Amino acid sequence: MRTVIRETHNVSGAVVFLSCLLLLATSAHSGPEEDSVVKEGERLVHVLDCNICHTPKTFTPEGPRLDMSRLLSGHPSNDKLPEIPAASIGPAGWGGLFNNHLTAWAGPWGISFATNLTPDEETGIGLWAEDLFAGAIRNGKHMGAGRPILPPMPWEAYSRLSDEELHAVFTYLKSLPAIRNPVPDPIPPETEGE
Repeated sequence: MRTVIRETHNVSGAVVFLSCLLLLATSAHSGPEEDSVVKEGERLVHVLDCNICHTPKTFTPEGPRLDMSRLLSGHPSNDKLPEIPAASIGPAGWGGLFNNHLTAWAGPWGISFATNLTPDEETGIGLWAEDLFAGAIRNGKHMGAGRPILPPMPWEAYSRLSDEELHAVFTYLKSLPAIRNPVPDPIPPETEGE
């Protein structure tokens, strides 16, 4: 009787161990279908040129280059904005100004900052569900229903993406390494008399 119980215990332990290995293997490697969705999302992010505003730059003798260590992490939280020249924005001046990283833009709308698109749960889109992401792109509202998404984000053009394309972009963004970078909230324009 003891031998039977011991063998059953060993078989049960082996089944549990193999089940855990199988679970780890399937969660650590996404399938070919998931991989192709991520690749399509990466392609779309490059075609839509999301990096131009959402990835900080490094400066080289050849000009600015994407800082791949901060890929799609948005406006650097520790970046000090340059002074905006008085009367430079508006009908008599420029329609907009931007910082060296192209992550902060000033215009008649105030100052807008490129969002952290990495899956960081505190400062990025880590807690966003796909419907919130799609709603933001379709409606031009933060999280689909919040404050307006400000220039220069071309959400009106991106709103024409298909559901499958938005799914691919979201899946790719969620596959990136999470980067903690708390981007500031937009700064409203100064009103007369301030």
